[in-house]
Amino acid sequence: MFFALTDEQQAFASTVTEFLADRFDLEAVRGVVEDPDGDGHPLTLWKGLADQGALAVLVPEEHDGLGLGLVDAQVVARALGAGVAPGPWLATVLAAEAVRIAGSAEQQSRWLPALAAGETVGIVALRGEGGAWDGSGITVDANSAEGESTSRLNGSASPVDYPAVAGLIVVAATDASGTPGLYLVEAGASGLTVRDQRTYDGTARVGAVEFADTPAEPLANGDAAAVRALLARGAVLNAADLVGVAREALTRTVAYDRDRNQFGVPVGSFQALKHALADLHVAVTMAEHAVLFAAHALDTDDEGAAIAVAVAGSKAADAAWNATGAMIQFFGGIGFTWEHEAHFFYKRARRRAPLFGSAAEHREALFVATAL
Repeated sequence: MFFALTDEQQAFASTVTEFLADRFDLEAVRGVVEDPDGDGHPLTLWKGLADQGALAVLVPEEHDGLGLGLVDAQVVARALGAGVAPGPWLATVLAAEAVRIAGSAEQQSRWLPALAAGETVGIVALRGEGGAWDGSGITVDANSAEGESTSRLNGSASPVDYPAVAGLIVVAATDASGTPGLYLVEAGASGLTVRDQRTYDGTARVGAVEFADTPAEPLANGDAAAVRALLARGAVLNAADLVGVAREALTRTVAYDRDRNQFGVPVGSFQALKHALADLHVAVTMAEHAVLFAAHALDTDDEGAAIAVAVAGSKAADAAWNATGAMIQFFGGIGFTWEHEAHFFYKRARRRAPLFGSAAEHREALFVATAL
């Protein structure tokens, strides 16, 4: 079976990549990294992504979206990872996915066009600090009085990407029976507190969201299955970002070591370096294929989708960790400096690798799934 991106998907990826190169390159990224007190949400980048349809990729056409699938969305995530681009793209796309998957017709009509156009920033708060990514790490409780259409949330979720700029928060919470579900909280709701947190990854902004009897609107079909579906989609798109980071880090490393001379010859000609870089290329390539297939499996409701997601998550995390670590080492002394961009890639990989399940968690899930 031959499986590859279509010409249209490749063109979509190229459009995002070229936009970043022209309008938001690594110098622009450095501006965000070196402004830790800023919101990390450059509006020029956000508007450009919205204009290209990158925010609307998974939103149905009847709600002003492109109506595409995860295979298309992962090419955007991969390009943003390669450009170590800041901003709440992934969080907003996942918030829209939650509404698309689990929202009522009225909820979809209200929120999806605004999310697709970038008029509203969406985020997802799906677990408590240190909690597992399998749905068991939820630390927010939902209570509702009989006859009321709204619920009240209590608890906290942390860390959450870009809570300070969010207009809509999709929260995973458990009801009185312990059943997980998805709830919508609007910015400014009573009892909602956003607490900023520092992160070593300057290409992101994170924080905690705390709820104290906060009014929330349950997503109509936001049951445990919807929570699992959202976590799986998040795992694939996060893995796509990681393989984008890994591929770009490896490409830059190979280019540098072809030109850098030691003892009168390029250091890339040394056997030890060649073998290490070749092994990294194989690992990154396999991770790219795993992510592509996992996206396809979710798009087609493949019966092996859970296994595909676990493989993609584990391989992408390992590849990004190893490729960015090698980037610092193989650039030599300059790779360890603040002035060099290697730390953008390394810190992004380190922060993102555990999101939506660490490599170890995905391997454990894979073991359980294949042992049944």
